Amino acid sequence: MKRSMQKGASLLLMGMMLALVVTACGGNNAKNNGANSGGATQGADGGGSSGKKTELLFWSPFSGSDGPFMKKIVDKYNSSQDKYKVNFVIQPNGEYYKQLDVALSTGKEQPDLMIMHVDQVPTYQSKEQLQPVDELAAAAGINPADFAEAPVKYATIDNKLYTIPLDIHPVVMYYNKDLFEKAGITASPANRAEFDAAVLKLTDKSKGVYGYVVPTLWPQQFIFPSLVWQNGGELWNGTDVAYNSPEAVEMVQWLRDMVDKGVSPANVQQDGENTLFLQGKNAIQFNGPWMKSQFDEAGLNYGVAVMPQIGKAKQAIYAGSHGFVVPKSVTDSTKLAGIGDFLKYVSGNSLDWAESGQAVASKTVMDSAEFKAMEFQSTVSQSFSSVQFAPNVLNWGTIIEPVWGELSSALLGKKSPQQAMDDAVAKSRQAMK
Repeated sequence: MKRSMQKGASLLLMGMMLALVVTACGGNNAKNNGANSGGATQGADGGGSSGKKTELLFWSPFSGSDGPFMKKIVDKYNSSQDKYKVNFVIQPNGEYYKQLDVALSTGKEQPDLMIMHVDQVPTYQSKEQLQPVDELAAAAGINPADFAEAPVKYATIDNKLYTIPLDIHPVVMYYNKDLFEKAGITASPANRAEFDAAVLKLTDKSKGVYGYVVPTLWPQQFIFPSLVWQNGGELWNGTDVAYNSPEAVEMVQWLRDMVDKGVSPANVQQDGENTLFLQGKNAIQFNGPWMKSQFDEAGLNYGVAVMPQIGKAKQAIYAGSHGFVVPKSVTDSTKLAGIGDFLKYVSGNSLDWAESGQAVASKTVMDSAEFKAMEFQSTVSQSFSSVQFAPNVLNWGTIIEPVWGELSSALLGKKSPQQAMDDAVAKSRQAMK
């Protein structure tokens, strides 16, 4: 930084001018870099008395309609205190983990805090890129028992916790209230017998209306695991993939039978079930809470319910979960204290996140009258006691990837359910080598 002083200036004047210049540069950096800077600008006391704030760079993949809701939380936090400033960066969802891998491996523009899907935690922890958050949470007064159990249990590895949960997003059942009323169905089906009876009543092929349109691609990633678990099967048996078991094949056959019976049209393409639902020609669909905003904007008269227990063994519902994680390389005590302070704030003030349609993981918020008054979100949270996440296996996404193409072949009638699942297992085993 260039500094010029006229000859004869007093030492006192020099000191005053230098102090003003340094202060101005620090302020300009914070202003100009904004969310692109995670650098701390705290004073010697860690921020506060000097008026400067410790800056924290926070990454998220919320590039959809949920982004503004998290930004609202961050903005409120930043306004609530004068010690820390959270710089909120949204990375494109489809590129999020690629960007994260680069940042964590190079250290360039690396976040101090980031959102991570819970089923990604084991992989990043195994690469020693995450740090446990137990001490950080304890110092901030965050109790893991104050969150839904499932993500806490899943992200506890070797007795150390690696995430502070934000939400849980399970597959749920959406249904068209007008079609239900017309068919004389007064309650959403809760089991296989009720579901099978309902979709038959709801189907009117003369009008192009179907009880349940079977998706052949997405969101089978949420539906198929739920059905397998519900029927007593597993995706992973502890040492090997297991989705060609009799329990799994039976559920694939059940889905295909709805096509054969005419309850669902054949040859459904990507998003075909959702298109028909929006048109009022698909009475039921299984999907995630993220669909709420689309259905609201479309003006649909729809309801939401916990996914029925189709299998004969137990209630089990596949879910994802967003949580906060901290890179292992973040060691500055002031930053860690700031991260803890922010997460403490979020855990008690995540109602704004619930307004995005998400069911939050904080028990404090779930127990609030405001959350209970949110009919959609509180219904979604009723699934929490039954949710399961992807198997805690490294690189699980790569391992299971062959299933979706083979499952599609079975649902399109190109292969038998058994052959399709046998082929999926063979391909997955090859991917594991």
